[in-house]
Amino acid sequence: MTLKTRSGVKKRVKVTGKGKLKLGKACKRHLLSNKSSKAKGRNKYGLLASPAEVTKIKQQLPHV
Repeated sequence: MTLKTRSGVKKRVKVTGKGKLKLGKACKRHLLSNKSSKAKGRNKYGLLASPAEVTKIKQQLPHV
């Protein structure tokens, strides 16, 4: 039996060059007119997954 990847996780997680997992941040899709530019700027880049999340994500992405 082959291991299948979770397609939802595959779309949401990027693997960096050193093998770390990078996630996108929330609150940057809509209703941006009433958010400050500081809040939008803080949300600009993704963040690295915490160690607890990394173990869960690696189970769902077996071929990474």
